[in-house]
Amino acid sequence: MTGAEPAAREASDPGQVTGEGGTTAGVLARIWSIVGNVIAPATLIGAVLFYFGYVSSRAQFRYFGVDVDVLGFSTQEFIMRSPQPLLVPMLALLLLSALLAAVHVLLRRRFAGRDDPRLRTAIRSLRIVGIALLVAAVLLLAAYPLIGGWPYYPLVTPLVLGVGAGLTGYAVAWDQRHPLGSPTAPTDAPEAAPSAPRPRGRAVVVLLGAVVVVTVFWATATLAEWSGRGQAKALARDLGSLPAIVLDLGEPLAPGDPVVREEALPAGEGDAYRYRYRGLRLLVVGEDRLFLVPAEWTPSGSTYVVPFDDSARVRFRFVNDPP
Repeated sequence: MTGAEPAAREASDPGQVTGEGGTTAGVLARIWSIVGNVIAPATLIGAVLFYFGYVSSRAQFRYFGVDVDVLGFSTQEFIMRSPQPLLVPMLALLLLSALLAAVHVLLRRRFAGRDDPRLRTAIRSLRIVGIALLVAAVLLLAAYPLIGGWPYYPLVTPLVLGVGAGLTGYAVAWDQRHPLGSPTAPTDAPEAAPSAPRPRGRAVVVLLGAVVVVTVFWATATLAEWSGRGQAKALARDLGSLPAIVLDLGEPLAPGDPVVREEALPAGEGDAYRYRYRGLRLLVVGEDRLFLVPAEWTPSGSTYVVPFDDSARVRFRFVNDPP
């Protein structure tokens, strides 16, 4: 056995094809490796979960007129709020990745080292469609001042850009790894080893892979924001499901809402509480404040902020459901 034989066999190993960075899986692995060398994976995952939890919570409480920054949530609380907006996008992304990986393996096993006219046509079509989508995405980005108010713009734009970059990157990677137009190998000859990708083509694939990662992040952030707003609207349709509150204060709340009822308490010696309010529900507990909403949504409704200290006396009502 000569020294060239092990090298040839190693070059023809399908695992080497994927790991060189010329394919989409290799590009993502390379990007993850680079990022992992700069940021610890656990820290990166925690930061991503925090970001999407923050985006979703910000949209949810903004619907009730509250800036999420005044709630005083901790990093852990934002992370705990991230599974709700991330569950569906992550499942869809994992299923799509598994499908694309299976298709890639099938194509590699069937066409690697062969000059098939159908394959040439398919790869060229992928490249053309990908470039067309990239051009369309650039036009969408340039037209932001005109159509930025379109509700679906934050989702359509990253999807068009990501799909265009993915198709173009895959076509370039396949062409670099399996150059088309070479003479057809004999049917009884062993499968030819794929050539190493050229540095310029590899750089293009890596950059397009980075674009795909960024667009996935952008689209997921948009879905997280929509999820938060959707949760807020669902809650607003059933505010009665929130904990019921009876609130006693020394100063009038001036609710200005027909759902919130004010009752004057009889004056007593040393009694600091003069007003009682019913028809309130607890929206969320901040760092040192209670955020209360009326029991029913109305166009004139407001979120009331009450200090969570001795200046307010709070009672939580039982659920009206006999045991």
